[in-house]
Amino acid sequence: MPDTPSAPVTDVASSSRSVAISRALAVGSLVGLIVLGLLWEMWLAPLRPGGSWLVLKVLPLTLPLTGLLKNRMYTYRWMSLVVWLYFTEGVVRAWSDKGLSAALAGIEVFLCLTLFVAVTMHIRTRLKAAGQEAVDADKLRHAAAIGAASDPIPPSKP
Repeated sequence: MPDTPSAPVTDVASSSRSVAISRALAVGSLVGLIVLGLLWEMWLAPLRPGGSWLVLKVLPLTLPLTGLLKNRMYTYRWMSLVVWLYFTEGVVRAWSDKGLSAALAGIEVFLCLTLFVAVTMHIRTRLKAAGQEAVDADKLRHAAAIGAASDPIPPSKP
């Protein structure tokens, strides 16, 4: 069954759209976690009046921001692991804190889940696209090795 020229174009378009959406979700939820952490520990519901040293928890979140903005696959991969530390903190504080702090912890849990889903969607989409490109390149190499035409439609005979 010959491949139609429009099929890869559609796959590439949907793949790049998924990558763009997942990147926007990942960056947005990461920025949301940074802003939430700063507001939470400095003004909204700090552990001590006037702010607490727990605000330093947002510093590690600033490191992957550059990698996500530059679309680095390695950053997406390790961010999918680091996010669980903040998720755990959110769950513990949602369970143990009262009032506004518990609500902010719930927001942190939501942002962590959003970040994880976005990062894993980004990784899967990019790996699938890279795999398809590798398969297509392998088909072309094989066709060249056996002396076949690179065009899947055989030439018409006169």
